[in-house]
Amino acid sequence: MENEQKVIEVVGGIIRRGGRYLLGRRPVGKSLGGHWEFIGGKIEPGETPCEALARECREEIALEIVNARVRTSVTHAYPDRTIHLTLIDCEPAPGAEPTVLEHEALGWYTPAEMSTLDFCPADAELLPVVFEN
Repeated sequence: MENEQKVIEVVGGIIRRGGRYLLGRRPVGKSLGGHWEFIGGKIEPGETPCEALARECREEIALEIVNARVRTSVTHAYPDRTIHLTLIDCEPAPGAEPTVLEHEALGWYTPAEMSTLDFCPADAELLPVVFEN
């Protein structure tokens, strides 16, 4: 199978504060620019998904997280790559606030507000699972 792609392992954080969840909008000019996503990134060799999310949160939004635990995952094929996205439930560490470093914008949203946002396709695929009652 000459067109078979390696699956890229990535992680995203369902970062909750009260009834709101932290999302980032990807910068225009980058892959999927302008779309909203759960904060995260690639899992590096030797990292667990929870360790990868903690590192990505420090690197991308200068945020320490606590109570990280795996929630769900999905494999999604984009035209140029296939990813396996693992979502992690967590909270900001007490007193910690996110900082815009790599995203175009950050925001705290309720599940109802999220339905109006343009999500990256893999993240969008998991929204019904994450917020089902």
